[in-house]
Amino acid sequence: MALVALLPLGYLGIRALERGPRAALEVLLRDRTLDLALRTLLLAGAVTAACLVLGVGTAWLVTRTDLPGRRALAVLLALPLAIPSYVAAFTWISTWPGIAGFSGAFIVLTAVSYPLVLLPVAASLRTADPALTEVARSLGLSPWHTFLRVTVPQVRSTATAGSLLVALYVLSDFGAVSVMRYDAFTTGIFTSYRASFDRVPAAVLGVALVLVAVVLAVTELRARGTADRHDRSARATGGLVGSVDPVRLGRWKLPALAALGALVVGATGVPVAVLVRWLTTRRTELDLPELLDATAATLQLAGLGALATTVLALPVGLLVARRRGPYVRSVELAAYAGHALPGITIGLALVFVGVRLLPGIYQRTPLLVLAYVVLFLPLAVGAIRAAIAASPRALEEVARSLGRGRLAVLLLVTIRLALPGIAAGAALVFLTVTKELPATLLLRPTGMDTLAAEMWSRTSVAAYGAAAPYAAMLVVVAVIPAVVLDRVLRRTRTRVDAAEAGTPA
Repeated sequence: MALVALLPLGYLGIRALERGPRAALEVLLRDRTLDLALRTLLLAGAVTAACLVLGVGTAWLVTRTDLPGRRALAVLLALPLAIPSYVAAFTWISTWPGIAGFSGAFIVLTAVSYPLVLLPVAASLRTADPALTEVARSLGLSPWHTFLRVTVPQVRSTATAGSLLVALYVLSDFGAVSVMRYDAFTTGIFTSYRASFDRVPAAVLGVALVLVAVVLAVTELRARGTADRHDRSARATGGLVGSVDPVRLGRWKLPALAALGALVVGATGVPVAVLVRWLTTRRTELDLPELLDATAATLQLAGLGALATTVLALPVGLLVARRRGPYVRSVELAAYAGHALPGITIGLALVFVGVRLLPGIYQRTPLLVLAYVVLFLPLAVGAIRAAIAASPRALEEVARSLGRGRLAVLLLVTIRLALPGIAAGAALVFLTVTKELPATLLLRPTGMDTLAAEMWSRTSVAAYGAAAPYAAMLVVVAVIPAVVLDRVLRRTRTRVDAAEAGTPA
């Protein structure tokens, strides 16, 4: 998997050194490159911080409190992942043209990215040992102090992994920053590709982007070491049987509902309302068979991409959750490298592979699924790693002592307890594949058009009314994995409680 994830880096290395190391170094040391780096890091840092606060806060509200309608809110809060960043940017800037620039890019990227923290943290909270929470309450700690001193340390590892995914997503995003006219690494790479046939400057910028991603991943690995020690300390308590009693919000119930309602309106309501306006005020002929074909193709590719990515991420997540050492760190860093690259770079790299090395799969579904694996492997690895790390090893040891083999323990205990994280990773990949555009345009089989591709072909010529049905269908498709994820989380919570109690679920 590490070698597969590093395929685009091999392509970038070949392109960046086409004219020798000196030419590559000149591009890297330009003032323009430094400016793009600073602007990109500023945006990534601001969006990541905002998503961390929103993701952890909303996950706690919908899993640990008595907030009314929290099941429906959990689904609604996950929907922004299905809205492509460039569509969200179009809807916002068409309504408020003055937000272009950093503020617009910050708002849009935060709105579409916070579920990357919300979903895995919610999964972690649903399966976290409730013992420390009950003890903290019995000792007189208020719900707020219990949240800060007990709940936050329990999900620190998962939240850190989600924050890394947000940062990598911002680094690789092209749609929002281009629509909002904010210069970043991705716009610099795209401009360089279009400016001339010389691929060296764009390749050098791509390598620089990967270096930034590696630095972020190493930082996350170090931060995770401390978080994992806290997690192991928490799990060592043994835990109580059953779920923790929900926190009663009291007079804070209405403000919490208002805050979550405002977040849902801003992240999902505004884009959907603008799309509805485009549908109703810009009359266009709807080609229903074409819409249904694009929906079927999107579901097929998203399903294949989610399945392949999750299956291939499972051994990586298991390895990095249970082992330490330079080899393990190298494998994990390699898995995260591709997620920081724009889809156009991944697409061009795999076009090179498909034309030069494996011509039999060029413009075939397997090559496109491979692109999804390279692009979105970290989404599954991060969720699976955090879920496996949070599962108590004591149950594995008990199963081994009762005569179960390693494979049986892995399937019946480890993976079973980690199922919420695995489901969260699969849902994240499914949602992200549905809106992926550049790699799909470059690698899709001839005659196959997805909802994102059809929508882009219409918005590129300002035919927003014609694009609106495809965007609306994307939101409908996104409801499927969100609802499935919610049900899996709840059923798995019951199974975990039963396993701890020693009773059948």
